[in-house]
Amino acid sequence: MGPGNYTTVTEFIILGLTEDATMCVILFIVFLGIYVVTLMGNVSIIMLIRSSPQLHTPMYLFLCHLAFVDIGYSSSVTPVMLMGFLRKETSVCVAGCVAQLCSVVTFGTSECFLLAAMAYDRYVAICSPLLYSTHMAPRICILLLGMSYLGGFVNAWTFTGCLLSLSFCGPNKVNHFFCDYSPLLKLSCSHDFTSEITPAISSGSIIVVTVLIIVLSYVYILFSILKMSSTEGRYKAFSTCTSHLTAVTLFYGTITFIYVMPKSSYSLDQDKVVSVFYTVVIPMLNPLIYSLRNKEVKEAMRKLMARTHWWF
Repeated sequence: MGPGNYTTVTEFIILGLTEDATMCVILFIVFLGIYVVTLMGNVSIIMLIRSSPQLHTPMYLFLCHLAFVDIGYSSSVTPVMLMGFLRKETSVCVAGCVAQLCSVVTFGTSECFLLAAMAYDRYVAICSPLLYSTHMAPRICILLLGMSYLGGFVNAWTFTGCLLSLSFCGPNKVNHFFCDYSPLLKLSCSHDFTSEITPAISSGSIIVVTVLIIVLSYVYILFSILKMSSTEGRYKAFSTCTSHLTAVTLFYGTITFIYVMPKSSYSLDQDKVVSVFYTVVIPMLNPLIYSLRNKEVKEAMRKLMARTHWWF
């Protein structure tokens, strides 16, 4: 085909989850409800931590930022998905697609690093309680937070740089509910091995490093708990980790399915379902996990409600 026959793509059409009109209405209501709960839950966690002096500790500082990241993660994807349920075709300009991918990767990667930082916090609290105030001093916490967001920006820059190096001159229909890298790569008429492997190496390295930090932290935590003579002490130490372990299992379980398992082992529809889970559902579940399974959060919530009731 000669160069004159190419047409530069100026916008992408997001195909979404389904074309069935009835399912679109049902899914719109479901995901709108999920998005509202996500915003309310995570904003409530942030406000609760900021207004409760007993929660002004490194663990809840990280949780506050995790809630912020979850809001950004969900807001990067859900509004476009909701528009797709209301319109026959959802078109997004190339710049908008790049911006969405950058936002999704930034918040998703930052969440990986935040979960690793929270695991390290639990390791220090349980294995070296006497050194906790030194090892988790404010400057250390700020450094860990800065590294989390920097890691997100660097990984997003990798994806964005590779995407901007591609040329789109043919089909423009993205078989997904947001501008994810893999379906965009399939539409490119110029992609090479570097564009395909660089984001995979970047994401894979981050997953391996953060999972290694989490696993090592919990191995040391487990040994420390087993050495405790008191059953009550063991239970108390382990109970401080259950919420984080639940969040880690849900998040890494789904992203491992997407980024580690061979593409040939699952269909694109399965890919969409798993993507919905880690970009839309998990940000809703995290505040529920940390509020329902955490005694300190529940106690702070009870005190805040009592103060509010007294004020009125």
